[in-house]
Amino acid sequence: MKKFRFRQFPVYQDSLRFRRAIKDLVKTKFPKDEQFVLAPQILRATDSIILNIAEGSDRKTDKDFAHFLNLSLTSLNEVVACFDLALSDQYITSEEHSELLLKAEAVANQLTAFRKSII
Repeated sequence: MKKFRFRQFPVYQDSLRFRRAIKDLVKTKFPKDEQFVLAPQILRATDSIILNIAEGSDRKTDKDFAHFLNLSLTSLNEVVACFDLALSDQYITSEEHSELLLKAEAVANQLTAFRKSII
């Protein structure tokens, strides 16, 4: 059985936990009328963080892998913008928004450090 090295990266594991928190938030805080608008957008962007780490990990060069880590960061930026929209639409409180931003920042710092370490 092939060993999938991305599963061992701390940033991958933390991104999975981040995704779970976002998914739980969307289920409990977002109204039904957002079922086809903001909710799927934030979930797709959160999935993209993880999927780009996985996809990039098997690239031939570190430069290619760094590109995919950068894509993960851009997806994370999209998630943060979705948090801002959720706050603006009053789906989440300011306190929840602040907590989510801290979690997002932790993932961003890991992605940035990992990218810098391989290029």
